[in-house]
This record gives sequence, structure tokens and C-alpha cells, in this order.
Amino acid sequence: MSGNEGAAGGAMMSGTTAEGAEAGGAEAGGAAAGGATAEGPAADGAATTGGGAAAGWGDGTRVVHSAPVAPGQPFLAGPVFASAYHLGGEDTYGRAHNPTWRALEAALGELDGGTAVLFPSGMAAISTLLRVVLAPGDTVVVPSDGYYLTRTLVAEMPVRVVEAPTAGPYPSFEGVRLVLLESPSNPGLEVCDIAALARAAHAAGALVAVDNTTATPLGQQPLRLDADVVVGSDTKAVAGHSDVLLGHVSTADQDLAGRVRAARTTGGAIPGPFESWLAHRGLGTLDLRLTRQAENAAALYEVLKDHPAVTGLRWPGSPEDPAHEVAARQMRRFGGVLTFVLADAAAVGAFLERSRLVYASTSFGGLHTTLDRRAHWGDPVPEGLVRLSAGCEDTADLVADVLASL
Repeated sequence: MSGNEGAAGGAMMSGTTAEGAEAGGAEAGGAAAGGATAEGPAADGAATTGGGAAAGWGDGTRVVHSAPVAPGQPFLAGPVFASAYHLGGEDTYGRAHNPTWRALEAALGELDGGTAVLFPSGMAAISTLLRVVLAPGDTVVVPSDGYYLTRTLVAEMPVRVVEAPTAGPYPSFEGVRLVLLESPSNPGLEVCDIAALARAAHAAGALVAVDNTTATPLGQQPLRLDADVVVGSDTKAVAGHSDVLLGHVSTADQDLAGRVRAARTTGGAIPGPFESWLAHRGLGTLDLRLTRQAENAAALYEVLKDHPAVTGLRWPGSPEDPAHEVAARQMRRFGGVLTFVLADAAAVGAFLERSRLVYASTSFGGLHTTLDRRAHWGDPVPEGLVRLSAGCEDTADLVADVLASL
């Protein structure tokens, strides 16, 4: 709230081929853009929980084949709607079990490198995790510049909260129970060194969780950077069509995964089978969508970086971005989200009124290009700061529309 075994052959972006480190027998092709080369740590690409992925498959292959297929069966089984089951099999009751959940959990767990537990939203995922790992009086470190509702949530819990900016400096982790990171941060797109912070936290006896929503499971694999837990809002790029609310927690710790799953069953924060099925269907095109979105983000960065109406432009995929050096070490691809500042709220409104392709929306990662003025929601940012989520439109059309609207 975010290894390097890349898409086969790499992704072409802005005329540049990204080349990644060799990993698990596969040629990594993390999707760098705008002249950037992404090289991350080596990772084992073998399947860990399901989906049947073989070591060395590229991202596109892995997401397309994220559901096992048997002769005579559909490529993706339809959603199972059941509140009760005929006892004697694997499933007993709809609050505890659902085959449609399990199929998507297996796919997300394989991509994350752990075991996934599905939730009806990203906030349900993170709130359940916090309740499982934190006890009254525990200390939790959270990003001061991350998603604002996470700070709201922990402020309401009977715990000691320490805030730190994503890019640092960080306090001592002595006496800390949980370090919650978000990289790239939302909305500022700051990046932290996950592996280094995990080493420091573990040395002090703390757990490390990473909100991986902005990066996605294809863009970054925090479990392979020694984080203990990954949390993601699958509402965004994973489902990818602006029609689903969903989230998940992944961990390689089977005991912790079991506790999180038990808390879901007890608390009742369960996902709907239809939403789970829609997200699994959307997952199959995640590689393609991320590639186009990053192409569009790279092209927009190039035309916005010197534009007189724009300040504070951030996108970790550019070598000119201050977060790029760290991002290139740990991210496999950079995604389609940019942040920049217009003069004020009125300038943002005028931009949206003139644009034919950019829509006002408070989510990101969908097919359409959207723009969100973050101060509207209470983020402590300038009135004109916007988060732009590049969609899957033709690059030339999108660039022309944005320039005309500015």
C-alpha cells in the first residue's frame, strides 16, 4: 500500500528496449521506459502456490496461464455462487471457502512469490493484517506521505504510531512491531530501498509489510526483497477495468497466512465470487495493459518535464527522477502513474474541462487515463498536485490531448 524475473523479451517503450538481469533461467525484461534500463535483483521464477507457471516464463505467459486448464473445461471457470456446500468435500460454508477465491489467490500468490489471501478491498486487506499482527501498545512505523487512509486507520488503533517519509530518514526500529512501507508511494511516487529497510527491521525484530499497489505484482516483488508481507489493492491495475473492488495479502509465512485467513473468516471481510472472477479475467491482460500504460507515461513525462504549466513532475521510470536509481534496482517495470503540480485547483479544473481523453477519477490503473487532485481528499499536498494514471489509449492521441488541455 508495493525480484526481477521479467517479461520474456522485455517491453518496448518509447523506442527503447528494457534489459533486465538474468533470473531463474529466464531473460528478464522489466519494463523500463524513456531510455531507462531496469535491472533488479535475481529471483526464482518458479510457481509457489498455484497457477502452474514454470520457471522462466515471461510476465505475459504467466498471467495468461494463471488458471489451470483441463481438456473439455473453460479457460477460466465461471464464478461459484454458494453460501453452503454439500459437506464431505473441501468446501463447507461460503464465509470460509469459495473455489473462485482460491483460483485468484493461487494466481496472485504465484506472482507475489507467496500465499495470497483475498479481501473485498485493499483497505479490508490492510486493516485485517494490522489487526492480526498488532496488539495494543505495539509500535508501528507508517509512511507519512503514503495513502492517507492508512494513516487514518492506524491513528484509530490502540498502538503507537511513528511516521516516516518514504524516501527517509527512518527512525530506529528498536521496539517496533511492524514497519509498513509503500513504494512507490501514493501519491508522491517516492521510493524506498525495501531490501535495506527489511534488513534493518529484521535485525530489530520487526516485521515488514509493503503496500505494493502502485507497482503491482508484475512491477515489484517485495517478498523476494525480504519483506514479510505484501498488501495490494487489486481494484487498481490487477483487475484493471474500473469495475471491481478487491484486495489481497501475500506472505511466504504459512502460519501468518493461516492467521490472516482465519481472521477473514471470523470477521467476515470476504470478497464476492463475481468480483473475484472479474479480477482474475482482468489479470490475464495485466502485462499488456502495464506495457501500454508505461509507454504512455514515458511519452507524457517527456512532454511535461519542460512544460511551463507543470512543476514537481515525478515518475520513477525516468533516469531524471530522483527515485530512479533505487527504483531501477528493485522494480521490474515502472507502470503508468505520474504525479505533477498545476498552478491551483482552478487550473486542474480547467485542464479537465478542456480534455477529451482524461477523466476525473480517484482511482488508477484502469483502461482510461484519469486524473485526481489529491488535496481534494485530504492529502497534505499542494492544491494543484495531481496524480495522473496513464491508460491504454494510443500514445499520440493521449499526448496531443494533454498538451492541448494544458
